Amino acid sequence: MAKNLEISLLLDFYGDMLTDKQRCVIEYYYNDDLSLAEIADNEGITRQGVRDSIKRAEFQLLEMEERLGLARRFREMREGLEQIRDAAERIRIYNSQSIFSQDVQQDVSLIEDTARRLCEE
Repeated sequence: MAKNLEISLLLDFYGDMLTDKQRCVIEYYYNDDLSLAEIADNEGITRQGVRDSIKRAEFQLLEMEERLGLARRFREMREGLEQIRDAAERIRIYNSQSIFSQDVQQDVSLIEDTARRLCEE
């Protein structure tokens, strides 16, 4: 995963654990795509101060992910749910092309609906 996307995802999971200043600076940098100079102007600090704050926040986010693994687990669950949805679709197709069972069709619908709902949460 690209670093920007990874940090943005980690910020979603662990951003509240950063200081307000760190969270604000890293959101400007990764989510709003502002330059160090623009952030420095907005926050009234030096570019070096912005860079240091971003690096500290990145380290903390990566450290929290290493310890807790919430973002990794989230990605794994999303991928697993996609695999479940794909398998359900293959079962639906097989069922409709072969012996067609209403029970199988209902089970496939239940699986698809559950996976879709879990992906949306």
